[in-house]
Amino acid sequence: VQLQASGGGLVQAGGSLRLSCAASGRTFSRYDMGWFRQVPGKEREFVAGISWSGYSTYYADSVKGRFTISRDNAKNTVYLQMNSLKPEDTAVYYCAGTRTKLGVGILESDYDYWGQGTQVTVSS
Repeated sequence: VQLQASGGGLVQAGGSLRLSCAASGRTFSRYDMGWFRQVPGKEREFVAGISWSGYSTYYADSVKGRFTISRDNAKNTVYLQMNSLKPEDTAVYYCAGTRTKLGVGILESDYDYWGQGTQVTVSS
């Protein structure tokens, strides 16, 4: 499966952005999906994950209550709604996918497919 992330940009602190990740292929609905982010000099970190059905979601503590992950299997797309953005949310955001497993993965190694990344910059 190929993943294409979009929706990044520059926003002021307190603002919102919605990232999208469009997937190719007919088996998207069988994939658990996740969002990760990375800043220069640091390791990529887990942000949010969602099961193939959308029933299960999981968030990093740093974004819990502010970010919402969702998916539309009919459109082969997963979303990350980001509200109340903070300057520390500035990063390149990546979407990732893997064939469904028991539980939503939170490690990079849990995912097999990656999008190209989209830059999110939050100004103070």
